[in-house]
This record gives sequence, C-alpha cells and structure tokens, in this order.
Amino acid sequence: MKIRNAKGFTLIELLIVVAIIGIIAAIAVPGLLSARMSGNEASAIGSLRAINSAQSTYASSCANGNYAQSLADLILPPAGSNAGFVSPDLNPANNPGLAAGDVSKSGFNVHVGPGAVVVPATPIANLCNAAAAVAVPTYFATSSPNSIGSTGRRSFGTDQRATIYQDQTGATFTLAAVTAAVNAIQ
Repeated sequence: MKIRNAKGFTLIELLIVVAIIGIIAAIAVPGLLSARMSGNEASAIGSLRAINSAQSTYASSCANGNYAQSLADLILPPAGSNAGFVSPDLNPANNPGLAAGDVSKSGFNVHVGPGAVVVPATPIANLCNAAAAVAVPTYFATSSPNSIGSTGRRSFGTDQRATIYQDQTGATFTLAAVTAAVNAIQ
C-alpha cells in the first residue's frame, strides 16, 4: 500500500482562516467608516476656516471692509497676482453639477452667500479682482454632508464673526440658523 504525501492545507483549515478574516473585517469596518466621517468633518471645518481667512483678507485688501458674496468671487485673483483668496479646491468651476457657486469637497457641500445686511455695498468697479457681484457688509458660509450618516454626521456654518457653529443633526445651515447659532465648536 502506498502512503500519500500529506502536504498543504485541508479544506476545513482554509474555511477556518476565511472565517477568522471575516470576523476581523466585521469588527474593523465600522471603525474605518467612523474615522472616514471624522476626517470629512475635519476637512469641512478646515474649509470654513479657510473661507473665514479669505473673507478677512478680501475685506481688508480688496473690498473696503466688505465681503465677497460667493466662492466664485473669492477664487478670482486680485490685479497683479495669479492666486485667488481661497485655494483652487474650493473653485465652483470644478463642480458643475452643484447649485451655482457651491463646491463638493470631502463628502461635504460648501456654500458661501451674502449675509443679512447687504447695504452699504462696495461697487464692483471698486473691487480689486473683477468680482461678479458687489461686496457686502456680511456673509455666511455653510458646509453640510452630501449624505448624512455616510459622509458626515454634523453640518457646520459660519459668518463674518468667524466663529464656526455645528448642527448635530446634519441639517443644512441657513442664514437664520447661522445668525442665531449657539453651538460653537471653536
């Protein structure tokens, strides 16, 4: 009788290894998704901080103390420069499928609009960067998740006060919500 050479793994051993890998994956995936959402939210907060900084620079150097009404106006460089007030990743021209002037970045929809007070405004002719709209005394900016619970859990808003507020439900901030917001994160 010939004895077989028993090298290799049995089917049972392979199934046990696959089951162990499946259990480890089931434990790790929720943590990975949570970490991804936290990263997206951190990026959204960073975008609002960049917008606040850009608006401050725009107001002091380009618009006689007033603010831009949109990201499209902030992306335009001032005369004699080739860099706008915000980075190119916040350029609305790169996001043609969104509402006019909005940007999708890291799973969040970023929006800038005029605030509650729009007069007195700085005329377009007096702006240093050929903006499409007059500069206004107030602005607001929001960043809300594209898919609540998937790309982020919270939404964020800010205005000319430069304080960033959060909404735990993920609902999109409105101008009134940013103005009355009391849940500051910084």
